[in-house]
Amino acid sequence: MPPAPQPCPATAGVTDPAVAAGDRAALARRSGVALRAAAMSWFAVAALGQLLFVAYVLGYYGRAALQGRWQAWNGVFPRGYVAGDTVGNLVVAAHLGFACLIVVAGLLQLTPAVRRRWPAFHRWTGRAYLAMVAVMSLGGLSMILTRGSVGDLSQKFAIGLNALLMLAFAYQAYRHARARRIDLHRRWALRLFLAVSGVWFFRIGLMFWIVANQGPAGFDPASFRGPFLSVLAFAQYLLPLAVLELYLRAQDRGGAGARIAATALLSVLTLVTAAGVGAATLLMWLPRL
Repeated sequence: MPPAPQPCPATAGVTDPAVAAGDRAALARRSGVALRAAAMSWFAVAALGQLLFVAYVLGYYGRAALQGRWQAWNGVFPRGYVAGDTVGNLVVAAHLGFACLIVVAGLLQLTPAVRRRWPAFHRWTGRAYLAMVAVMSLGGLSMILTRGSVGDLSQKFAIGLNALLMLAFAYQAYRHARARRIDLHRRWALRLFLAVSGVWFFRIGLMFWIVANQGPAGFDPASFRGPFLSVLAFAQYLLPLAVLELYLRAQDRGGAGARIAATALLSVLTLVTAAGVGAATLLMWLPRL
């Protein structure tokens, strides 16, 4: 039997450039698939959590309104109902109603199957969504100015900034949609969705924090003030927006390493989100239904 061929000393240990390029391309594809799967997993958990929040709002505030127990609103929403203030009460009721509609419309806007199968429905619900966001943002600012809110000045400022960002993101999403810049429209719509979800993020973040610390930590539950709540008031929308920017950069220009890191981050945040949703459902929402 002839001896096996020996590698040439000059090429020993050298990888074929075509093979190396193919391996890198395969890794890039797999990391891209994993990143998209992680993003969809987070969205699925968030969608379930937001629908549970809608069920809570309708079950608590809606049922109290139908039964004529308007004062019950004040058990959760300080000065949510003020006897004799018809206009103010209508603003609060419209704000709550729009919040439920916006959650459902936002989830429909971001569902790929809806966009592909019913593009006309996507466009019309998108217009309605942007209009509701504008009304809810202005209504939220109005309630802060006329009825105030719980918490200190930093929390009020954070809520106001959130409302202004919602208006700015809604305008950008509309502007790019009109110009048929679909990719830019999609990115601003994602930013808008996260900004609109700030109230929801606040609740699941608060419940996750309380469960993790086995009770209130870093704030006074009676006055609803403290350093943790001041930080959370801004983090409820700035942190998700920062994660979105990291995701978009990893998706667009990141290599396999950046995509793997972003996938790991989204996977951890999916678990945190699920824990926050579970805590909010069991400790905040279900007991009031």
